[in-house]
Amino acid sequence: MRLVRFGDRGAERPGMVDEAGRIRDLSQHVGALEGAALDPDRLSALAAIDPATLPLIAEGTRLCKPVERIGKIVGVGPNYTDSAQLAGFRINPEPTLFLKASTSACGPNDAIEIPKLAGRVDWGVELAVVIGRIAKYASVEDAQRAIAGYCLANDITERNYQLQRGGQWTKGKSHDTFCPLGPWLVTPDELPEPDRIELWLDVNGESQQVGALGEMIFKIPYLVSYISRFMRLEPGDVILTGTLAGVGLSYDPPRFLKAGDRIRLGGTGLGEQENTCIAI
Repeated sequence: MRLVRFGDRGAERPGMVDEAGRIRDLSQHVGALEGAALDPDRLSALAAIDPATLPLIAEGTRLCKPVERIGKIVGVGPNYTDSAQLAGFRINPEPTLFLKASTSACGPNDAIEIPKLAGRVDWGVELAVVIGRIAKYASVEDAQRAIAGYCLANDITERNYQLQRGGQWTKGKSHDTFCPLGPWLVTPDELPEPDRIELWLDVNGESQQVGALGEMIFKIPYLVSYISRFMRLEPGDVILTGTLAGVGLSYDPPRFLKAGDRIRLGGTGLGEQENTCIAI
């Protein structure tokens, strides 16, 4: 099942994507895609609904981030060997974690803001894991059962803020629009073998990142279990699982985003995003 949120800011509603790729209004069956509604059992009940019985939404309607209320966004640092080596990051024996402000989340096609005085804004296509039930000291098996679904993410980072402003990654990760999510929340039954998912990202039509999740160092159920040892994961929390080789920081000289740049990214079964960078 592919779930979405659609509509103007402040008036978003939940939806379902039918087999033809059209959006159907799901608001008569669920008030919001947040909290208890993300429990895998609740989502299974929604899957029994025939999409043809739901109102059709007009093409071109704005898509929003697929989860309404995000409690926290937990990022995973270097999780692909090539990406870490090219960008100059060390791979630690345990996952590197950071928090990204929940206010950084935005829709899959919303504009990406270039912050004032920023000059090193970077891209990073990732798989995002959305939590559907509480996980605390979860085993790997229980961690898998806590997952509501997956979605596409772009972990936008201001590298100066991340690396030259006191070493706190959160500062470089948390500006508004620095975490486009979606277009869809895809339930795990649609993607039974996440390692086969391939991700890609282009900037201004030039390929920057291409790779498969099978190259991950720390796999998805382990990451959920590991993170749950340090903080309680709750429905609506989002985990960013790390980005592929090809970020702008890895070039010599580095390449960074500027106003007017266009980013396209996608993943197997996850849909696509397209964003334009704007100055503020």
